[in-house]
Amino acid sequence: MKPPVVQPILASQRITIIDILRGWALFGVVLMNYYDAYFLGDNLKISHPGTFTVVLEYISAYVFSAKSWTMLSFLFGYGFAVLMERLHAKGRHPVWFFTRRMWWLLVLALINSAFFSGDILKDYAILGMVLLPFYKCSARTTFIIAIAMLLTEPVLTSFVVKIPSPHWDREHWPLLYGSHDLMDVLKAGLIGTYYTEMISPFYGITVHWVMMTCFLFGFSAQKIGFFSHLAQHKKVLWRVWWITLTFALIIIVPKYINARLAWPFKEHYPISFIVVLAIMFFIMSSLCLLYLGGSGHRFFSTLEVTGKMTLTNYMVQNVIGCLVFSGFGLGLIGREPLYFYLGLAVVVYLLQALFSRWWLSRYNYGPVEWVWRQLSYGTRLALKRPALQAV
Repeated sequence: MKPPVVQPILASQRITIIDILRGWALFGVVLMNYYDAYFLGDNLKISHPGTFTVVLEYISAYVFSAKSWTMLSFLFGYGFAVLMERLHAKGRHPVWFFTRRMWWLLVLALINSAFFSGDILKDYAILGMVLLPFYKCSARTTFIIAIAMLLTEPVLTSFVVKIPSPHWDREHWPLLYGSHDLMDVLKAGLIGTYYTEMISPFYGITVHWVMMTCFLFGFSAQKIGFFSHLAQHKKVLWRVWWITLTFALIIIVPKYINARLAWPFKEHYPISFIVVLAIMFFIMSSLCLLYLGGSGHRFFSTLEVTGKMTLTNYMVQNVIGCLVFSGFGLGLIGREPLYFYLGLAVVVYLLQALFSRWWLSRYNYGPVEWVWRQLSYGTRLALKRPALQAV
């Protein structure tokens, strides 16, 4: 008997707030990726940045740094639960389908890593397979595991930071990335990804631990239908908003004092990622409450349309960054003021929003999403929209 056909979620079945959150996270990703380009090249020699630069650094650190990839990780866990639910409804066993899906995501990650040595797709592809055994778990079980992982992360990190990082020729990397030869630039991307992420103890253990924690939180949220019945959970949203805001404010000040006084507490229980997740959940709950308030339609519409093409926009951001920063392109890495890189990120994001709106008015999926979904589902999917179908 031929197995039931599983198709991607239709536009009418998408949950708006999920696309909005994806759009916001994507905005933070491009800001921080281009932000990192400031701290290389000639800018490494700047020991006393100006006041405006310092303000931008603080805003970036507390509002966006690590908040975006953790939010995307949460949403990946949410999407995983949605997919498992649909496969179960169709009577399809998830292991083979999801393994194929993650394999093709890993292939896309290899391409993306060549343009940007900070790719996150490979982590989702690999950790997605670690998440797979949890697909039958209840929301309660995964939530408890996520809380336990969050609270034990600082202990784990205190040991991980003592593991020496692998040695690599950091001085040679700028020469490759600054080359006018595209193959050298792509090689630099792959080398940077390998040394700074794939075999880095901190990234390989701590960062992946945090990603998995976020996966499980997102999985739990979907299992209780949190976002599909968002208005019914408004009281919970306000509770999360107040708790995370209070926690972040209470912790940030002692954390700052601790950093200044070098107290030994941080060596045994560093709470940086706990603070990151508190701020991330504060931002997420803030966006949800603002959305329920019914204002800011244009703002949320921009986030939504960009979030519908997260994979395409993410990879294109990195290609644009390569063309602007590398020697093959304009060679502007680490040469301009910080506001140039953050401003460029904003411009790129807004242009992507315009392009996404135009594209989705004519096509069902983003171009990369279309390719990935066809490879995942093993069937040809209609790309062009019917003439009268709305976005």
